[in-house]
Amino acid sequence: MTFEDYGIRLPGRASGQVNTQCPECSSHRKKKKAPCLSVNADEGVWLCHHCGWSGSLKKGPDDISNVLHWRKPTYHKPEPLPAVDLSPEVMDWFLNRGISAETLKENNISSKKVYMPQTESLEDSIAFPYYKDGELINVKYRDGKKNFRLEAGAQRIPYGIDDIIVSDEDATARSGWSVIVEGEIDKLALWEAGIKNCISVPDGAPPPNSRDYSSKFEYLNGNWTKGIGKFILAVDNDEAGKKLEDELSRRLGREVCYKVDWPEGCKDANEVLVKYGKSILIECIDHASPYPIEGTYNAIELSDSINRLYDSGMDQGVSTGWSGLDPLYLVRPGALTTVTGIPSSGKSNWIDAMMVNIAKSDGWNFAIFSPENQPMEDHMARVLEKYIGAPFNDGPQIRMSKEELEHGKRWLSKHFTWILPHDDKEWSIETILKAAQSLVLKKGIRGLVIDPWNELEHMRPNNQTETEYISICLKRVRQFARKAGIHIWIVAHPAKLYRDKNGKVPIPTPYDISGSARWRDKSDNCITVWRDLSVDSGAVIEIHTQKVRFRQDGRIGMSELAYNWSTGTYHELNKATEEIPPKYGV
Repeated sequence: MTFEDYGIRLPGRASGQVNTQCPECSSHRKKKKAPCLSVNADEGVWLCHHCGWSGSLKKGPDDISNVLHWRKPTYHKPEPLPAVDLSPEVMDWFLNRGISAETLKENNISSKKVYMPQTESLEDSIAFPYYKDGELINVKYRDGKKNFRLEAGAQRIPYGIDDIIVSDEDATARSGWSVIVEGEIDKLALWEAGIKNCISVPDGAPPPNSRDYSSKFEYLNGNWTKGIGKFILAVDNDEAGKKLEDELSRRLGREVCYKVDWPEGCKDANEVLVKYGKSILIECIDHASPYPIEGTYNAIELSDSINRLYDSGMDQGVSTGWSGLDPLYLVRPGALTTVTGIPSSGKSNWIDAMMVNIAKSDGWNFAIFSPENQPMEDHMARVLEKYIGAPFNDGPQIRMSKEELEHGKRWLSKHFTWILPHDDKEWSIETILKAAQSLVLKKGIRGLVIDPWNELEHMRPNNQTETEYISICLKRVRQFARKAGIHIWIVAHPAKLYRDKNGKVPIPTPYDISGSARWRDKSDNCITVWRDLSVDSGAVIEIHTQKVRFRQDGRIGMSELAYNWSTGTYHELNKATEEIPPKYGV
């Protein structure tokens, strides 16, 4: 095979690295001649920096549609940066920001002419190399118009990860803790001040109004955070920076995070260096304050948080996906919801459908402990039905296509993780919360389902009543939810209920749950899922909100949903139950 077989046009006798047009995307863009495709003519490989199309003469182009999300990813390795002297203009640019030539040399700052998607042309750019264990993993480029891009297809890691030293051998390295900043320039500013135990996030802060930004934190995966007992969050003093700070502290654990307050009129570390010098920048880092999670506080200490509530309103949860239910129940991070209902009422199915709604609309990631839903592949298939809106198997409705199945598996892998015991190991509430804490860091989960409560291993001390035991367990779960910033649902079965003279089973309440009335006392929200089993179809599902602790999250009431048996989906009752749900959007 040759490059021309794939539509890649190169000049005669091309060798080394060549930039040319991409046959996959260039013809569809305004600047059709923009050289966005990088080709290594010697090694026979290519990569488009605009659309991501890549491949090799040996194996052909990568078929992205067949790459499942949960397979171990393969990353593009950047070409070594050229050893060039920075131009006088670039040197002056850095000097105006307080960054010396020595710091630039120590951090291997270079320059290169690269393709910028924002301008669709080659631009002279500053190159910030990302190393890990001494190997070049990625490069971020910045042109004169403040456009940025990382190497397409390369692994995203923190900038300066090799500078983190957690051993006690070098006392000057401030071992055991690290500063996290929002950009490469801030990292260099701290280096200039002598604080080298610092990293920068690779993608900056998520936009203030963004919802699905979990992929921006994949760089937290791996073992580099181990051994660090203190993280100083020195991010930008703006709305996006606050969002970054909140997510970092949630994932890393607020008990090990400290916040930096910049001087009046300064947004970041580099501005402090320029305006006030190295000593003040060092002082800001050394006086970082613990993240407020426990103890005593006053209104002045929480002034910024109170002002945000005043300006933006009380924090509300996200929509369940059903407009008729939203006035009664919103899903807010940091809360505990107990869900009950008689057998076959659809408790688990309803929670699954709600999680799919929230993942689609708000980008949340979830963890599920559901040993009753076995085998696990069956449970995944039922969740896929809710996402695709078509049956998994043949039936009255047309089943999902193979293409829809592949798309759905990648989406499901991104947003859902199952927690399951291995080798018949018994799982306690502490074991599940420990697994959930790991998933908060690695996948940024916002929701956890424990379904059902009675499947857990309960080791109640002999001198403790069941009421006392449940009270302690639920208090622990609720504390974890608030600390980790996730919503937790616990499915708990009621005690046996008896039919009335008309053959109907009464609607259970939290007080009917086996074990204790503490279920209502300790939960933030209590919900009962109920359907009339005396009716053959049972297609109308009632969602009863029987306790809502915070008024901004809802109120006591009942909402009805129509159930589609073919797909396991729920719809507003004023829509026809026979209506085929819309397909997913790509």
